[in-house]
Amino acid sequence: MKAIVVTDQAAGKAGMKLVERPDPVPAINEVVVQVYASGFVGTELAWPSTWTDRVSRNRTPSIPGHEFAGVVTALGYGTTGLSVGQRVLGITDWYRDGTLAEHVAVEGRNLASLPGDVDFAVGASLPISGLTAWQGLFDHGRLRAGQTILAHGAAGAVGSIVTQLAREFGAYVVGTGRAADRQAALDFGANEFVDLDNEVLENVGGVDLVFDLIGGEIGKRSARLVRTGGTLVSVVGPSEARPTDGLAVDFVVESDRAQLGEIVQRVRDGRLRTHIARVVPLENAVAAFTRTERINGKTVIRIRS
Repeated sequence: MKAIVVTDQAAGKAGMKLVERPDPVPAINEVVVQVYASGFVGTELAWPSTWTDRVSRNRTPSIPGHEFAGVVTALGYGTTGLSVGQRVLGITDWYRDGTLAEHVAVEGRNLASLPGDVDFAVGASLPISGLTAWQGLFDHGRLRAGQTILAHGAAGAVGSIVTQLAREFGAYVVGTGRAADRQAALDFGANEFVDLDNEVLENVGGVDLVFDLIGGEIGKRSARLVRTGGTLVSVVGPSEARPTDGLAVDFVVESDRAQLGEIVQRVRDGRLRTHIARVVPLENAVAAFTRTERINGKTVIRIRS
């Protein structure tokens, strides 16, 4: 099969290559999926799991990418609830070869059904962004109707879904980003917008929930805005950003079939839009990844038309 591999962490995206790799074989409780489209997170090449296994042994050359949509082509022993020919989407394990390839082996429990009226590219854009937003808002952020949320990166792949879900569940959303992101954030449902380059974040006042996708100094300043009993949720790793009288939660997204089904249903009935910035074929993916222009939204690789 064709696959994109990385061999040198120091080289970053410049070290990506399109090569031929052996087709995967499903283990117990796994399936093989023919990948039609794959998402890619730009920070993935900085994750230790891209380069090592669970006991820190080097596993390069490795195939990056962990969210995808495709069709089941083979079932491993003991796999239930899935069938050959079924359209699926999901997340692969962080510490094994990923989805920038024509086929991927994945645990069956990490997959959800992809309805026939949802395009594969749309499906591939949902698992990481959608589940990150859902789990940050509801599992960790304990969002309730009537609360105010500060959603950083409100026009991005994750932030746009955070914004839409928060509005659906009755929250008041203050989105942030760069000046060029203002209209997109408002279109995704933000009640107001703060340009982090030119406006004062502290003018927002107190909020019940911060969804932090930035960290650093912005994370620290945002933590000071959390009201008593509120929560700062972060996906950028443990930091010094801690509310004075609230809760700080750093989390890594987990696969959840039921939650992914909720997200897909919202896409089907029009309550949720995913933000895809560009779709490129596998043959052009390496060139697309190494471009220097800013991309706000999800990059999806079309593996199979």
